[in-house]
Amino acid sequence: MERDNEFGDYLRARRHLTAPRVVGLPDDSGRRVPGLRREEVALLAGVSTDYYIRLEQGRERHPSEQVLQAIARALRLDEAAAGHLFRLGLPTPAPATATATVSAELLRLLDNLQDVPAFVVGPAQDILAANPMAEALYSGFARFDNLLRMIFLDPFAREFYGNWDTAAETAVANLRDVSTRFADDERVERMVGEISVRSPAFSTLWARYEVRPRTKEDKHFRHPRVGELHLHFEALAVTSAPGQHLSVYSAEPGSASADGLLLLRRLADQDNDTETGNLYQ
Repeated sequence: MERDNEFGDYLRARRHLTAPRVVGLPDDSGRRVPGLRREEVALLAGVSTDYYIRLEQGRERHPSEQVLQAIARALRLDEAAAGHLFRLGLPTPAPATATATVSAELLRLLDNLQDVPAFVVGPAQDILAANPMAEALYSGFARFDNLLRMIFLDPFAREFYGNWDTAAETAVANLRDVSTRFADDERVERMVGEISVRSPAFSTLWARYEVRPRTKEDKHFRHPRVGELHLHFEALAVTSAPGQHLSVYSAEPGSASADGLLLLRRLADQDNDTETGNLYQ
């Protein structure tokens, strides 16, 4: 991942995404660039145009916290996007180091979550551990190893996700957030490089610089053996292991999706029994 002027690249991308009408400026047809002009951002932020240009070009690398706050307001950045701006623009301690090994205690917790799909992911969205329900949920994929690779490189994803575009946008926006929290994580860099080369859709979304940590959302799946599933997703940070999140899906009690999870549980048990039986043949 090229980091020579990531701060400037982020400013430019967010400027292009900010519609003039959102900040009270006329959206005239004579504009040669999408979104705001540099001088407009400078005016809204209360800095000189020359200073703002130097920020975008990487010739000014030490903006104050007050300047970053003003630019965040000018670009109408939400909390996640503004946090990303501050992590790029302000000197920080050494970035956190991700933990790749899942603890025995967390593995035991996964085993005890028998009625819902649950799995542990790392910063690069690698599947570090999963319970049988999660394996059954994603059983249609060729590999259940990395969510980004699954979404962008496995054709089954287009069938599995009820709204693939949303799933793709969310995955990339989450990775963009992670990329500054774990700026020296080689696995994140390798994953961005691999998916960028192989998926034009990923490259397009990555270049938008959308930032949105994946914490909770409602998901729609089309499972090949269970059918339609509408599940709620929660990502719980594992505070004892930096970079790890425990992802858990649940269904509304009494809903068709709750019945679907019961069927998925039976399928997971059957698959597990089959695998266990094969070990003794």
